[in-house]
Amino acid sequence: MSKRNELLKAALYVVISGMGGFLLSFTGLPVGWMIGTLLTSTLLFIFKPKILKISPNQKGIPKYWMAIGQCILGIELAQKMNDSVYYIFLENWLMITIMLLLSIVFAFISGLLLWKFSDLDMLTSFFSTAPGGLSTIPGIAEEVGANTGVVSIAQTIRIFLVVLSIPLFLSFWVIQPVEAVGNTDIVSIPFQIEHLLITVFFLGIACLGYYLGVFLKFPAPWLLGSMVTIAIVKTFSSVVIGFQLVAWWPSELIILSQVVIGASIGSRFQKEMFKGLKKTLAISFISTIFLIVSMFICSYITAEITELSFTTSVLAFAPGGIAEMTTTAVVLGADSTFVVAVQVLRVISVCVILPPFFRLLNYWENKKRTHPQASA
Repeated sequence: MSKRNELLKAALYVVISGMGGFLLSFTGLPVGWMIGTLLTSTLLFIFKPKILKISPNQKGIPKYWMAIGQCILGIELAQKMNDSVYYIFLENWLMITIMLLLSIVFAFISGLLLWKFSDLDMLTSFFSTAPGGLSTIPGIAEEVGANTGVVSIAQTIRIFLVVLSIPLFLSFWVIQPVEAVGNTDIVSIPFQIEHLLITVFFLGIACLGYYLGVFLKFPAPWLLGSMVTIAIVKTFSSVVIGFQLVAWWPSELIILSQVVIGASIGSRFQKEMFKGLKKTLAISFISTIFLIVSMFICSYITAEITELSFTTSVLAFAPGGIAEMTTTAVVLGADSTFVVAVQVLRVISVCVILPPFFRLLNYWENKKRTHPQASA
């Protein structure tokens, strides 16, 4: 019974949070559902109204809500998979590599600023600004002895700022409103009963993809695992068998994805997270703004040099989470498969390159501190 009550409470929380997204959708913002839900969810979890019966020690809604949103998004992206991503990488691999390295450099500079002007130790500062996402960075930070709590807070604030600022900027100043959300090829095909059966089949493949993602240690396994496995099955069916798999996939599912992802992110914020961290949070905020502005400039240069649109370039290199940026790409009509591919490469690059580098810096710093004492 307790699990049932927990499910009902979480569902009520998501619905009420979604009302904020519903209201903001009237502004015409393509990502109004996600931003409105995110803001409402944050306020609900900070002030904890009695109607929701949120426990004082509760840290967000259950993780399966985020999994639902990521699974929907993964299936959506898998159905959009084509050869364009491969050709874009082939034509622009040098620029993409440079941009990924620049994102690591800018993250390092942000961490350096946080370390020099706050009371945090070096490892915690660098991991707080590493653009790897909440699903990966805090776990690695804990392994090397950094303050996981502070790292999680800083990572959450960074994603919060990125999710709020970048979609708003792109919606107001860059792109035109998108007429339809989702895969237009699928929408244009009349509904048939086998489409519903293929949807069930895709859901089963998505679950298998999740376990594959966990086994291969993918970041966001519900998103990446489902996307990769369904894309492989869909491509095999089309190329080898000659049968095009078309699922029943209404565009409203992307709205549901925005709502549950926005509610999940917002529910991670609590007032207690900010106690005693005023100076650290202020510097973290400034360093995050620096990181966002730097990537905006680099994305503009990339869009001018390559054939990528500015919207796709910004979302691909933005220091946000994989699910958040790919959701925004789908809603704004950007090249979502390219965005998720670059975001995954960035996370992998950060996780592979930065931790050993941070350990080396920490070793040098500790050695520098101990040598004067030894000589004395």
